Amino acid sequence: MEQESPSLECFITDHEGFHGTIKNSTKDFVVIEIDIHGRAVNRPLIPDDPTDLTCTEVRGSSLNKNLNANLRPENTASDEVAVGMTGLNDDDVLSQDCFDLRVILGSSANEALEQFTNRMLVCSGEQKNMEMSLGSFPDKHQRANVHRAVRHNFPFLMTVTNQEEIWVREDPGFKELSELVSEGEAEDFFRFIDAKAPGLAFTFLTDNSKEHRTRIHHFVSRRFGKLVETKSFTDQDGTAITVRLRERGRWPKKRTAADCEKQVDTYTAFTLRKENLETLEAISYMAAALGVIPSDFSYAGTKDKKGITYQSMTVKKISPQRLVELTPEFERRGMQLSRIIPASEPLRLGRLQGNHFDLVIRDVRPHGKCSSTDLETLVKEAVENVKAHGFVNYYGPQRFGNGQSIQTDQVGLALLKEDMNAAVRLFLSPDEGDDLHNKAKRHFLHTGNAKESLALMPACRARERLMLRALHRYGKGRQGCEQAWLSLPHATRLFYLHAYCSRLWNQAASYRLRALGPRPVQGDLVQAERLRHDPTPGATHTPQVHVVTSAEERDNVFSLDQVILPMPGNTVKYPENIVGEWYRDRLAQDGLGSSRFRIPSLKLNAPGSYRPLLAIPHNITYKVHEEPQVTEHLSPQRISLLTLSFDLDASCYATVFVREIMKCEP
Repeated sequence: MEQESPSLECFITDHEGFHGTIKNSTKDFVVIEIDIHGRAVNRPLIPDDPTDLTCTEVRGSSLNKNLNANLRPENTASDEVAVGMTGLNDDDVLSQDCFDLRVILGSSANEALEQFTNRMLVCSGEQKNMEMSLGSFPDKHQRANVHRAVRHNFPFLMTVTNQEEIWVREDPGFKELSELVSEGEAEDFFRFIDAKAPGLAFTFLTDNSKEHRTRIHHFVSRRFGKLVETKSFTDQDGTAITVRLRERGRWPKKRTAADCEKQVDTYTAFTLRKENLETLEAISYMAAALGVIPSDFSYAGTKDKKGITYQSMTVKKISPQRLVELTPEFERRGMQLSRIIPASEPLRLGRLQGNHFDLVIRDVRPHGKCSSTDLETLVKEAVENVKAHGFVNYYGPQRFGNGQSIQTDQVGLALLKEDMNAAVRLFLSPDEGDDLHNKAKRHFLHTGNAKESLALMPACRARERLMLRALHRYGKGRQGCEQAWLSLPHATRLFYLHAYCSRLWNQAASYRLRALGPRPVQGDLVQAERLRHDPTPGATHTPQVHVVTSAEERDNVFSLDQVILPMPGNTVKYPENIVGEWYRDRLAQDGLGSSRFRIPSLKLNAPGSYRPLLAIPHNITYKVHEEPQVTEHLSPQRISLLTLSFDLDASCYATVFVREIMKCEP
């Protein structure tokens, strides 16, 4: 066992390892998603294969996740959303942040719009009838996309088309509602109205003043009465108003098959190949070109930016023919689409078995001095060792914002302690460098002036701008900081809690291995069978958890790859040995207890889950090569490189696997 860092401390294997570098170019890091049937998503299309014609599971609709937690399914009893620790990649919980106006409008028009909105907010009440032209858009799909994206990013604006030109101005209806409720609630309500998502309801905060509720009822009825209906309901917390979409048209009591067929959404499934693009960046480009919203796309998991990646996707309301027509446009953006077929349902996050990796590790060299023959022996010993024994299933450094001065788990801890002010300051802490966004962050920390910092913050930093805008409106006190966090999507807020829990899991795994060794002991948590596919990546649930007894330890009933450790939360079981005591002491050290994984003011709840202590790679192949390298003023030299192919289960990190092989950070 060797110490590497506060989070990734242990190795399972005892070979020597070697040095090398990865991700020197995008072609050195290729990721191919493996679907739930165990097949690569870039395989040739087989028309007669029934699993190629539909996504065989998923019942929910692909709703825009940026709608605030005030939006809820109509039959949900609680506003609090219970989200398990799924072991998602970092970007999974940062998905539906906003419609990318940089892509839709272009950088210059987007910057002009940002300046217009800032000027309008600063001059609110002083200048009336301020308006701005966004330009002409001949294509009606593009116009529709501009309307949706602008209203989504700036709910206090209204958009108007004059011929083919789109103008924006302040929405008087938003201003009227913001005098009845908070601006944050008004923004969420207008996003709900604009989304027109069937099956969702919007609930205003509890209001025990009947007169005030009546004024809200009248406003909604007067402004949106043809679209929605309102109703007051009372529960243990008081009385609140719920708003629901009206049913379209008047259906007969018994619907015909043709009537039902008209309501079925159409989906198109495809495989996306992207290079040097984030998954969400690719979706923004495609949504803008197709005239749909980003949340109309669904996928099983996000993929790395720096590399070539293949993943399955579905898009709603777009035919296969339409997608084929635009493939040349997508190719100019570094994307290629294949396997374009009709589908009956969207994909669901986590609906994959794992990923296949093809890596090139360059400049391979031993830690000490040895010949090239010895190097090949070192590589063979390392790969075969990890192939047989696996590696510690750590979360990779990228989950915590590798290289950032303030890492995401620190923000998560501040949120769990409900220190909203500290969480905001950590979120807005600058990194090294003189980038515009770092200058804006430094200005805020030094002056506390959110208005001036907002003017400095680049338009591309959507989350920071949302938070600064909220701080400008509500102030820097506790309530203002809460509103600042509530201005971010629910998934974004939850991401920081997950980051803290992931860091704690990494530390628990290191402690478990150092303190109790490489075999299951009494009090460990195990599962009697090896993990089968679960829609929640990397997690098993309470009914499968078993506590190792002294007799089972003596008889070596279980193996280390069956040991699981809990991701902290409200409902998990902790080990019944010194590891359980470590969890309790570690949480207490951070000022937390087992019941502190719920933040009602931010509508966050983390029940917890379980993650295997070890990850086992599959289908490993490898080969050491030599290639010439020409350096300036020197004669050509030959350097060694390692090609490495393998499969990992969902939620496992290729960089952690490579670290185990190399016995150093890749």
